[in-house]
Amino acid sequence: MPRYYFNVLNGTASFDDEGVELQDDEAAWRQATTTAGELLKDIDGKFRPDQEWSLEVTDARRKPIYVISISAQKK
Repeated sequence: MPRYYFNVLNGTASFDDEGVELQDDEAAWRQATTTAGELLKDIDGKFRPDQEWSLEVTDARRKPIYVISISAQKK
């Protein structure tokens, strides 16, 4: 099975060094949405206007295949 890595970028980068083996890109997308939801729960008021947060999914060669991004702006 292919290995996928889930990197969090939120002002600082947190790179996944272990990765996880999943069946295919679709399974990696499902894992990304689940992981993003879990991580966003932990932001708990810390996310501020003019900040960005993203979860990047890469394949075994570390080539990005998906990115889930959230940004906030004060108008």
